[in-house]
Amino acid sequence: MRRWVFALVACAASVSVSIPARAQRASSYEVNDTHFHLTNYIQEGTEIHRFLEIMGDKVGRVALFGIPLQQTWSYENSGDFRPTYYLQTDAPLYYYSFTDAYIAMAYRSLSARERERFDPMITGFNPADMHGVEHIKRVLTTFPGVFTGIGEFTIHKEFVSSKVAGDTASLTDPALDRIFDFAAEAGLVALLHNDIDMPFAKQGTEPVYLTQTKDVLRRHPNATIIWAHTGLGRVIRPQQASASADATERSPGHLDYLEEMLDDPTLRHVSFDISWDEVAKYVVSSPEATQRTAALINRHSDRFLFGTDEVAPSDQQTYLRVYRQYDPLWRLLTPEAQAAVKKGNYERLFNAARQRVRAWERANVPGATAQR
Repeated sequence: MRRWVFALVACAASVSVSIPARAQRASSYEVNDTHFHLTNYIQEGTEIHRFLEIMGDKVGRVALFGIPLQQTWSYENSGDFRPTYYLQTDAPLYYYSFTDAYIAMAYRSLSARERERFDPMITGFNPADMHGVEHIKRVLTTFPGVFTGIGEFTIHKEFVSSKVAGDTASLTDPALDRIFDFAAEAGLVALLHNDIDMPFAKQGTEPVYLTQTKDVLRRHPNATIIWAHTGLGRVIRPQQASASADATERSPGHLDYLEEMLDDPTLRHVSFDISWDEVAKYVVSSPEATQRTAALINRHSDRFLFGTDEVAPSDQQTYLRVYRQYDPLWRLLTPEAQAAVKKGNYERLFNAARQRVRAWERANVPGATAQR
């Protein structure tokens, strides 16, 4: 009996030590990454164990996905030149669904402890196909215990949408509604790329896709949705606020549109990531732009997440360049806002998604377990 008591006390002591130690390891990282592509537009990338080395002691957790589109190498278009990026050729892009199996197998090659640092995402589906949601379900049932969300997937994207073979994705397509409906049912985080405006849009006018975007988001209040890049892009510039010549009217700017959404109770389920160097360039373009962005984030610090949007980096310096690019912004955030944007909001959203998706799998996938 005494031996059993001593064993129980020893076990309890080991638990009391291991849990704080694990929490301490998590808190020692500087940042989590909401937006990362392990592979590129020809499905090549960084080997996942090498990527763990690149993350090092800087990045704690990463939302992990490939790129759902494959760039065609058309000999008639580029000859012996092999394009590796969508801007290097006029040949079309097509959906490459095997990307999800590749990500799943890379994740499964890790140890249990290493897997805790990743949240794999399903992205190899066509959002213009009514069967797109069936692909998502099939991936979950084939690889239970692996995936936490869907995306990054694209509806409108400058220079990309027009190159995709087949039907053009749309915010009004019921195929998209089916996808968001299932994301809500299964608890999947949905990372959506959708430009807020068309390329080279005229300043001073409402962004072309703003109303449609808000409409589709409102139709799915039970889904956890992250709007990637706050709707901006390489040439999708933020609208600038301006006043009329007689100062009687004011044209809202990009941050005004975001604040309106952040204040809207029907959009409480929507968060925003500030990934991509193309977005960072707008935020740090001037002290005023940085100050206004910081003020918005400080007021709504529970709704923004950091991501790199890096694609298959070869070293840590390359991987963290966007994080460092935001240094002027970090300096203007409150300590509480910094903690939320860099790590806390990621952990809150993705931890909840892990639990909900595993519960859906246990209820719908024969033999599924709670193990990751």
